[in-house]
Amino acid sequence: MTLSVVVGLGRSGIGAARLLKTQGSRVVVLEQAESEECRQRSAGLRAQGIEVRLGQPLEITSFEPWIDEMDQVVISPGISWTHPTLEALRKRGVNVKGEMALAWETLSERPWIGITGTNGKTTVTHLLHHVLSHGGLVAPMAGNVGFSAAELALGCLEGSTPQPDWVVMEMSSYQIEAATAVAPRIGIWTTLTPDHLERHGSLDAYRAIKRGLLERSELAILNGDDPDISSTRSSWGQGRVNWVSTGPDHATSTPVRLHVNNEGWVCEGERNLFVADALAMPGAHNLQNMLLVTAAALEAGLRPETIESALRCFEGVPHRLESLGSVQGIPVFNDSKATNYDAAAVGLRSVPGPVVLLAGGQTKQGDAQSWLELLHERSSAVVLFGAGADELRCLIEASAFSGDVTIHNGLDEAVPHALELARQQKAASVLLSPACASFDQYSDFEARGNHFRELIEARKSH
Repeated sequence: MTLSVVVGLGRSGIGAARLLKTQGSRVVVLEQAESEECRQRSAGLRAQGIEVRLGQPLEITSFEPWIDEMDQVVISPGISWTHPTLEALRKRGVNVKGEMALAWETLSERPWIGITGTNGKTTVTHLLHHVLSHGGLVAPMAGNVGFSAAELALGCLEGSTPQPDWVVMEMSSYQIEAATAVAPRIGIWTTLTPDHLERHGSLDAYRAIKRGLLERSELAILNGDDPDISSTRSSWGQGRVNWVSTGPDHATSTPVRLHVNNEGWVCEGERNLFVADALAMPGAHNLQNMLLVTAAALEAGLRPETIESALRCFEGVPHRLESLGSVQGIPVFNDSKATNYDAAAVGLRSVPGPVVLLAGGQTKQGDAQSWLELLHERSSAVVLFGAGADELRCLIEASAFSGDVTIHNGLDEAVPHALELARQQKAASVLLSPACASFDQYSDFEARGNHFRELIEARKSH
């Protein structure tokens, strides 16, 4: 019997452990924490015959009981691929892989659509899943959304999930770098701006990870409106590449597969497919997302009228410019998914101004200049919260922002103050668009967004 060691007791780790157990492997799970939640998760796995050891730091000593018999070590996306302990395991000949690679080994006979990008990938994943499903295809989404990759593979293996016509997989840079065998039938690259540099070291390294996925794809679908991605046009060689653009098709050495003409139609060459406002989501970025999805859906065999019908009934993505209705007549938007400056800038551009903005959390490296400029143009007040509040206040005040800037410990205090400022200032909207990660106060951006939604619903009921 093979022996697999899984590192991490989060959703990805649990999915990987259960998948490996179902495949006949002996499985040991190592987890550094010893919380009550971890103990509860451990009990569930142990009941399935999976060994779990809590309080195990990511050090070589934690692996020593099995070092000579391990067939593989499977890591969750939150663990750095270049962690010294993983490097030491590799030097000793241990096969180290990510949970995404494990899912690929199980599901590679099904065609994958791999979706990556700094911003936009979650919206594209949800929208493409919706469009393909509306067209009658079995197209489960997984990765960073829906199932974890291993959970989807397990469901398909056990028969609890129907066999997919297409696997719609959202893939972060963390997942891609630990799963270099993944070669999708279709790859989609939404955007590229600096992010996760504290982990990857440089923009060039981050870009290379994303690009690797697209180069391994049979067809790469690329956003021609993104400055960084578009600057690489001449370097893609003779492989199958589709470019999309929200502007008119200008004849170049790299033709555009889909574009939007001056009359507002989505076009394939000279052929009008459907009107571009079929997708009722605000912002030029969502027009780009719609074109990327349309190119993939056409490749999957859907007709333009089916795609248009699906776009018209799409309800949007939770936590990404999600409308929460109005409080005292002022529209409120949940953009908790905006975990960096570039994503938060998109949010500021997309909602009615002037905006009372809620921002804060665990700050990231990145260029805040565009975000700060948009604050000047579109925001009347900024309400900050969480661990990064002081750092953000210094940035905002150094930019000579003329509106109100206040600091609160968390959303419980920040939300009532933001709503009151919006009432006093007759603001056009209230927007949670944090520009920061959530891990200072929440398990993930979804938990932060859910808390915000609960606070807004409570205020609406007053």
